[in-house]
Amino acid sequence: MILFLDFDGVLHPGNVVLRRNRPHLDAPGELFMWTPALVEVLADAPHVQLVLSTSWVRHLGFSRAREALPAALASRVIGATWHTELLEGRSKRDMCGWDLLSRYAQIERYVLRAKLDSWIAVDDDVEGWPDTQSEQLIQTDSDCGLGDPIVIERLRRRLVPSG
Repeated sequence: MILFLDFDGVLHPGNVVLRRNRPHLDAPGELFMWTPALVEVLADAPHVQLVLSTSWVRHLGFSRAREALPAALASRVIGATWHTELLEGRSKRDMCGWDLLSRYAQIERYVLRAKLDSWIAVDDDVEGWPDTQSEQLIQTDSDCGLGDPIVIERLRRRLVPSG
């Protein structure tokens, strides 16, 4: 099972800005304040791997984005929806085209390329998400993210095998 993981609005409030090439939370709280909830859910789901579906990868690079996570999550990361190979033979200006795609379209490209059968996404960005794929999305509120116990329970039900 692959879990597509956004950062802003999921692991901390969505108000994150880059200052001097470093992310800063422009809201009460701290970056990654809700990661313990995800670590706890994933402790019962060793079969789940993570793919980063966050703008952090595009702006900071894959390694820096992965290293921003606690070790328990970083060790599960197997890739990202954004990769510099997407620019092969293209100019840096083409990077803007990626930003125009909906989060769903970015994830869909990865799913098709990797031929994934079993996946879900946790994200606060639902623009462009088709109704036919609603079961694949665990939606968060950008102010509450995984700090919302209802969202955590929905995620747990999707990831942890019952029995």
